[in-house]
Amino acid sequence: MSGATAGGATAGATAGAGVFTDAQKTDIRRFCGYPAYGADNAGNMSFRFYTAYGTLEYRMNNFSPAEVAVVLNQLTILYTLEAAVPTAGDDLDTSAAGAWTRNAGEVGERLALLDAWRRRLCGFIGVPPGEALGSAGVRWIV
Repeated sequence: MSGATAGGATAGATAGAGVFTDAQKTDIRRFCGYPAYGADNAGNMSFRFYTAYGTLEYRMNNFSPAEVAVVLNQLTILYTLEAAVPTAGDDLDTSAAGAWTRNAGEVGERLALLDAWRRRLCGFIGVPPGEALGSAGVRWIV
C-alpha cells in the first residue's frame, strides 16, 4: 500500500514502528485541518495554546504498529481522493455533450467525500477536526 504525495512521500514508508516520517506527519496534520507546524513549536503555536494539537503530536509519535498501518491506509485513500478534486473541474465548462451531461455538483461532492474521510482520520486519532477542516458547533476556549 503505497501512494505518492505531492511532496514525494509515500504512504507505505515509515521511519520505524509507531513512527511516521516528517512528510507523513505533515500530511496527517494537514488532513486533520491543523495549521503547519513549522520548524519549532515556539510562540503562539506551542502545545499550550492548542491542546488538541499537542494530543495529535503525541499520538503520531506513539502509535502502535497496528495503528500506524490503519493511518497509512487512510492516508492512501486521502491522497487518492485529494488528487481527484482538481481533475473534477476539467469538465466544468461543458453543460451537455452528446449523451453525456456533467454532474454540476461533482466538485462539491468530491470535496464532501474528502472531508468525510479527513474527519474519519481525526476520529481514529482521537482529535477534533482542526480549524481548516472546521468543526460542528461552537468551541469555547477559556
